[in-house]
Amino acid sequence: MPIKVIAFDADDTLWLNEPFFREAEEKFASLLEDFMPEHAIIKELYRTEIENLQLYGYGIKGFMLSMIETAMKISEHKMPISLIDKVIKIGREMLEKPVELLPGVEEVLKSLNGDYRMVLATKGDLLDQERKLKKSGLEKYFHHIEIMSEKKVADFEKLIHHLDVSPSDFVMLGNSLKSDILPVLEIGGHAIHIPFHITWVHEQIDHEIKHERFAEVENISLAADLIRKM
Repeated sequence: MPIKVIAFDADDTLWLNEPFFREAEEKFASLLEDFMPEHAIIKELYRTEIENLQLYGYGIKGFMLSMIETAMKISEHKMPISLIDKVIKIGREMLEKPVELLPGVEEVLKSLNGDYRMVLATKGDLLDQERKLKKSGLEKYFHHIEIMSEKKVADFEKLIHHLDVSPSDFVMLGNSLKSDILPVLEIGGHAIHIPFHITWVHEQIDHEIKHERFAEVENISLAADLIRKM
């Protein structure tokens, strides 16, 4: 069966995202260098982020709250109030970052537009993802926008049902093996991995994927060529 629906991840698939978090982590660690070494601060921040995912979800706002909580832990509640203001400033700077498209993205969307139903399937904070999509100028290419709190099997099953297509008609493109690839393969869809040079630890897996409906390409342009041959 030919592919009917192409779903695209957003962060680090269509536009830059993770480098901004790395930059923010370094700024945050520098604020607390009198309390703990940088690598230990970043490790503690990650631990707090994971603990808070069920409460705050993914995105910059939850990251800001986790930074404040981590700073309180590390300083044993002795940090000056001015430090909280600096942490909030780090988060606001992230929210105000321009949207930088990755190479070839808009050309690929233009070339596929009209031949397939195209969907944006991303996770994160609703307002922040809507902001980035609007700034990107890419909204016009998508038949449907799905901003998820998680990307698990049930979430993709819900999306497939809403689109009223068979999983075999569906292909997902993304940079995260954990969130974009494995759940889609499990429901019977196709998945194409487009690696990004930085991957958040929480999105990494410890095994190789070998599957007849899985492919990996170096860039999004090659993914478009592959879809046309399916």
